Amino acid sequence: MIDSSDSGVNFHALGFYATGDFDRCATIRQDTAWLVERLQDPYSLLHLVWRGRNLVVNAEIPRAHFLSLLDHRDLIRTQTDVILLGRTSEATYFALDISDLSEDAVTGLGEFVDLRSIGQVTPQRDGALMAYARGLSHWHERHRFCGRCGSPTATEAAGHQRRCTNPSCALQHFPRLDPAVIMRITHHHPRYGERILLARQSNWSPGMHSVLAGFVETGETLEAAVARETYEEASLHIGNIRYFASQPWPFPSSLMLGFTAEATHSDFSLDPTELESARWLTKDELRRSPDDDHFRLPRADSISRRLIEDWLED
Repeated sequence: MIDSSDSGVNFHALGFYATGDFDRCATIRQDTAWLVERLQDPYSLLHLVWRGRNLVVNAEIPRAHFLSLLDHRDLIRTQTDVILLGRTSEATYFALDISDLSEDAVTGLGEFVDLRSIGQVTPQRDGALMAYARGLSHWHERHRFCGRCGSPTATEAAGHQRRCTNPSCALQHFPRLDPAVIMRITHHHPRYGERILLARQSNWSPGMHSVLAGFVETGETLEAAVARETYEEASLHIGNIRYFASQPWPFPSSLMLGFTAEATHSDFSLDPTELESARWLTKDELRRSPDDDHFRLPRADSISRRLIEDWLED
């Protein structure tokens, strides 16, 4: 049974993987003297990423595991991409990708876990910092060579940019995000009242249904992407497109931009390469739906879930 009244945690999911008020130190990343001081500070902390997994303390509630940076200087000496995450009043936080180490070499450091498996139960700040470290590590791993001339790139700005080492090129590279629109499509039927369209892809977990989504293309506004993706996936024309909220989604590097829209008609036709099935559901039908392998909503830490629950609560 879906209970739309228990929404406090799910509302927080809109910013679940966002650093929020955390000081990312954007204005001092290139201050070498300050950075050296922080690397030698006994209060500086280090978070490790290994092959896309984060180091965690897996107690009753999984938490991000931060190590003493000074106690693990041996790891830093073997790596080139030390990333400054930011600071609080208590400590400065760094991240390091040690994916080139073998499984045996990292066993003694602790447990490395896929953030997707614990994101729904991890405290917000921990989830945000782990996503931050994971996302930048993913970008560094895929930009070790210049896309213009093919020469190796080197880390700058405390891990927030890379530069081509070829003097005749010297192109700067910055972390990139993949913007994607995710939209709640509703329709007012003269007989059934207001309904929401939920669909599923064949590669999703059994029973999972969600709202429509798709990546923004070059030269396209967000509103145009909402309309295009809705028509491509379900052959629906829509209107009253409104912005809802956004959410970082570090799997691996998306920024989800939530919208709501109203379909001008209810007859849909699915693109079989995109969607396996879809259905219109009233609020009562959705509240009575089971949470099992026949039907379930998206994960609780996703904006897709919040778009659905916001409609139920309205």
